[in-house]
Amino acid sequence: MYYVNREQIARRLAAVPEVAEGLRRAAQAWDGSLMLGMVQERCLHLAIEIVTDVGSYLIDGFIMRDASSYDDIIQINYEEKVFDNDTYEILRQLVTLRKPLVQDYYSWERSELHPLSVELPGVLEHFAIRVSDYVEKELGPFNTAQAEGQRKE
Repeated sequence: MYYVNREQIARRLAAVPEVAEGLRRAAQAWDGSLMLGMVQERCLHLAIEIVTDVGSYLIDGFIMRDASSYDDIIQINYEEKVFDNDTYEILRQLVTLRKPLVQDYYSWERSELHPLSVELPGVLEHFAIRVSDYVEKELGPFNTAQAEGQRKE
């Protein structure tokens, strides 16, 4: 029997709509300003944390092979058919941004719109649906709405 921390997965997936909206708004209003650059930077960082946290919970809960890196987390979830190839390719690009965003933040080019900022919102939303579908297929009904209510309290 698996122990999959559905509550923690759901809490993280519940953050996807806000991150996706932040990226959409930043991309639509892009003017190269510091404010929009910081919004983009934070949303990209949160997107990385969401997909790697959720991926790690799935790996641990379903006893998949151990991950040795952020890229490996994404690869393992892809190999286990949590999401499709198109999602995999975008998420691989996304996780390569973690080091520049978290460790080399002082050299991140905030005045440029990163190409992922435009396509990532839809990919994140698709990722959330695919994860929910995967958990339901493996374990039965999965309700992300419960976590949404808990997050707002």
